Amino acid sequence: MPILHELWLQTLNRHADAVAVRDAATGEQWTFSALQEEVALLAPLAPRQVHVASMRGAGGAQQFVLECLRAWRDDAVLCPVEVETPPLLADAVARGTQFAPEICHMKFTSGSTGQPRGVFFRGDQLAADAENIRQTMGLDASCPNLAVISLAHSYGFSNLILPLLLQGHPMVLVPDPMPSSKRQAHTLGIRYTVPAVPAMWRAWHQAGLLKDAPIALAISAGAPLPLQLEEEVFAQAGIKIHNFYGSSECGGIAYDGSNAPRADANFAGQAMQGVSLTLGGDGCLCVHSKAVGEGYWPAETEDRTILGGGSFRTSDVVDLDRETGRVTMRGRLSDTINVAGRKLNPAEVEAALLSCEGVRHCVVFGVPSADEVRCEETVACVNVDTSVGVRQEDLVRWMGERLPGWQRPRRYWLRQDLVPNARGKFSRAEWRGKFLETGLAGFLRD
Repeated sequence: MPILHELWLQTLNRHADAVAVRDAATGEQWTFSALQEEVALLAPLAPRQVHVASMRGAGGAQQFVLECLRAWRDDAVLCPVEVETPPLLADAVARGTQFAPEICHMKFTSGSTGQPRGVFFRGDQLAADAENIRQTMGLDASCPNLAVISLAHSYGFSNLILPLLLQGHPMVLVPDPMPSSKRQAHTLGIRYTVPAVPAMWRAWHQAGLLKDAPIALAISAGAPLPLQLEEEVFAQAGIKIHNFYGSSECGGIAYDGSNAPRADANFAGQAMQGVSLTLGGDGCLCVHSKAVGEGYWPAETEDRTILGGGSFRTSDVVDLDRETGRVTMRGRLSDTINVAGRKLNPAEVEAALLSCEGVRHCVVFGVPSADEVRCEETVACVNVDTSVGVRQEDLVRWMGERLPGWQRPRRYWLRQDLVPNARGKFSRAEWRGKFLETGLAGFLRD
């Protein structure tokens, strides 16, 4: 029997009559036994079939849960997708591609460092990630997870689907993360665990929804959590937002379990339970855990040195305290900007920008410089709140007071369409490409 299906049956045996999923908008609810009854009505899948489970269409999130159970029951390879099936996966399905018998799941990377790729998992690896999260975060089944992030993405699957089906941790569905839906969930009289992304926490904070909110545990992942936002929410609502750092390749990596706001925006947290961390020779973080994925798909020759055998070598340059497991981010190896031979971490520039009132979002990247000595010029793409009246001159002055000259952006590119994607991320490569396409790189200025 597939391990995930076996673990689900154990959950079902322990929690059969308990409410598993509740819809905040309609009031409908399903017990664990009701989910099992509905899965029993679904036609069987061919063993080892690639089964694409989408959040699109009738039933939405509740149907997605059933499709997960269906794949586990029938020993299929589950491939969660948000809306559109990635072309390489669609081709695999069309060809009837068969994968190794121990593989039961495939995630897709965000593509923030290149093209999205598939990551293979065995059932025991997914179960290990769920257990690491439960132990590290101290999840309490009396405080259901509020499902505001996508169930199909790695973050949502690990923090919502796996705790529900493997540990009996209930889930409350809302139609979207908008403030109106959040208000609706508050009326149910339940204290929640809320895994979300920084943009959601900012929107709820600005809408005044966090003061007296029934939130037992607040988690933020998917993108850097601005320190100013964390401090404001704590001061005004008494809620500590816990920064969570993970990756599609290995699940949870580090978690800030402290009870007060961080002192450093680059501090990601401490190593998760069940996770050990080391540094590679290039300063990049290496993750060692039973939750690390089996490998990439399609596979390339060098992939074995990056992922597999219980280890994952990230492209994140960090400071690591080996005794405490504390992780401080110093940027991605591929994102470093070469300014006249000095290495600039764009995340440090972004942190300074986000501390400026009126800056909603920003992404910083380097472009080729006409000055051979300078090598690269720094560009800051910024989304500002126009109602606050922030101008480029204000940004120049703000950064001039906080960073040395060589670290300051040479150009501020104001774009109201700079918004995070569904995973709460920005593609630095994508926005760099857009900037270069404009032809503005030849007109850089302070």
